[in-house]
Amino acid sequence: MRCPSCKEPDTRVVDSRDLDEGSVIRRRRACRICGTRVTTYERTELAKLYVVKRSGLREEYDALKLLDGLRTALARRPVPVDAPERAMEAIEAQIRASGSTEISTARIGALAMAALREIDQIGYIRFASVYQSFEDLATLKREVDTLVEEKGAGGGKRRRRPSVESEA
Repeated sequence: MRCPSCKEPDTRVVDSRDLDEGSVIRRRRACRICGTRVTTYERTELAKLYVVKRSGLREEYDALKLLDGLRTALARRPVPVDAPERAMEAIEAQIRASGSTEISTARIGALAMAALREIDQIGYIRFASVYQSFEDLATLKREVDTLVEEKGAGGGKRRRRPSVESEA
């Protein structure tokens, strides 16, 4: 690191500390010539991710687009406020773990649907209905039926509505 005062190319590290759970390193440096002290921060720069759209067009990955879709799907649902952010971070971690710098929109959509399926069934159906462009109600019904089967017919006791005869 070059000294900002005298431009000496060699500075020595006086102190180093991890910040932000180890994702940033703070270093105090001192110039060997003039004694000027400076603080530097080192961050890991991740490789850029590119999304390959259905049309073949490539564009830089934008986590905010994914987050927006997850937030819309989970809007007004009884889930933790940070659920969309955590899902987005988990999806991005899976993408980066694959080691590839390019990912298809279909793969991102599949990862988002898998995450939403675990968080909230209604949020999953909302996202899937837009993402998969259900052609008709029969297709939507099949998807809902699949969810119900997976969760064991609703996962709990069903309340019976009192019949008209029992009230009389």
